[in-house]
Amino acid sequence: MDTKFNSPKGFGRILDHSFSLGKNNFAPFFTVFLIFMGPIFLVQAFIKLLSGAAFFKGSGEGDFWFEQTIMSFEDTPANVIADLGISLVSFLGIFLYPLALGSIMLMINHIRKNETFTLGQVMKEVFPRYGYLLASSFLFGLISFGSFFVPMFFIGIVGVIGGLIHPVIGVILAILMVLGTMIGVGYFLTRWSFYFGPVILGEEPLGFSKSWKMTKSRAWVLLGLYLVFFLIISSIIYSVEFSLMILLGNSVFVTLVSGVVTLFTSMIFAVGYSVMYYDLKLRFEAEDLKDLISEYNVRP
Repeated sequence: MDTKFNSPKGFGRILDHSFSLGKNNFAPFFTVFLIFMGPIFLVQAFIKLLSGAAFFKGSGEGDFWFEQTIMSFEDTPANVIADLGISLVSFLGIFLYPLALGSIMLMINHIRKNETFTLGQVMKEVFPRYGYLLASSFLFGLISFGSFFVPMFFIGIVGVIGGLIHPVIGVILAILMVLGTMIGVGYFLTRWSFYFGPVILGEEPLGFSKSWKMTKSRAWVLLGLYLVFFLIISSIIYSVEFSLMILLGNSVFVTLVSGVVTLFTSMIFAVGYSVMYYDLKLRFEAEDLKDLISEYNVRP
């Protein structure tokens, strides 16, 4: 086993290992996302070009460069069919992302075992698990939606009732309940969110029960790691997209570059998620081994 995978890691070491792993294996990792998710952004850009958007620099009416750039978002021809096409292509990404994430997890599994692999070999391994990956991802999506929608519905009712008593009471109740819901939902979704590993490795058909067991004592640390990755990824995406939009306006080129940035940040998250999972797996299997040793020692 790769020495970096053979000992439990803390918060900082997981981040460091994730970025070093992504850097050292950038070509195969990024290629996976380029193969599975790249066509999504390419087709979106092509549809946008056909709808009348400028390729390199969007330009609208105005006396100054900045005004023209801003107005390019207003002056782009409205095309309902193009918007529907872009939305449909984006929706297809939901069905392709599990293949990309699964491929990254299998690659890192080979790396941690010091095994050689090829991209073709990894793809052959991921496709037989696709049905389970899609089913478990769909179920997790339903759980996530219900976890947010149902509490928010009751929070709205409580807020209205509290507002009838006194506006300040309604606002305070709503804020406290929203904060509590966000913390609670974040905790439970984190406990279930590592379902993907057991599924891609063929250990469970859905993986939720093992995810719940593995994250028993690590939920808050993992939630903090999710937050750090979210902040890093968001800062990269928004800084690049905002800068390009100011310079080039609503152009097809901006869409293409934004797609490449999204592929890159998706790769970062996939690698980080995989490192987090294999760290959990190491800890969990070590605990199972300790339990077996304890049971063996107490036998007469």
